[in-house]
Amino acid sequence: MQEKLDSDLKTAMLAGDKVRTEVLKGLKNALQYEAVAQNTADRRLNDEQIQKVLAREAKKRQEAVDIYRQGGSAERAQAELAEKKIIEEYLPEQMGEAAIADLVKEEIAKIDNPSMANMGQIIGAVKSKLGVGADGATIARIVKEGLNK
Repeated sequence: MQEKLDSDLKTAMLAGDKVRTEVLKGLKNALQYEAVAQNTADRRLNDEQIQKVLAREAKKRQEAVDIYRQGGSAERAQAELAEKKIIEEYLPEQMGEAAIADLVKEEIAKIDNPSMANMGQIIGAVKSKLGVGADGATIARIVKEGLNK
């Protein structure tokens, strides 16, 4: 995945695509910071680690979009949304809520007398199965709804 990002960055630079170039440079920097933070031997991350960093960056962009929309700055929100779409090209497709709900039901069924006290346990189990294939906030909301039934 690192090679694909590097190749796409080079292509964007040659094509003169300023937005894509800036986003990919930012992602490359985020990956380098993560590699240093994890003290990897060759300063490279595996694909799973890269996906986690990219998911975190996409989430930051979504949070910025929400803030800009609340502040009435539609132009800035659109710019952040455009960046998020570029980042999402490198992430696995997000699972639908119905599929997440099915997985949550399976995890709830494994627990005798499930209650809100089990929420963290269920969220952790679902996240471990889905990885970056689903947003943590969505999983938490579905688990909460499932436990309240």
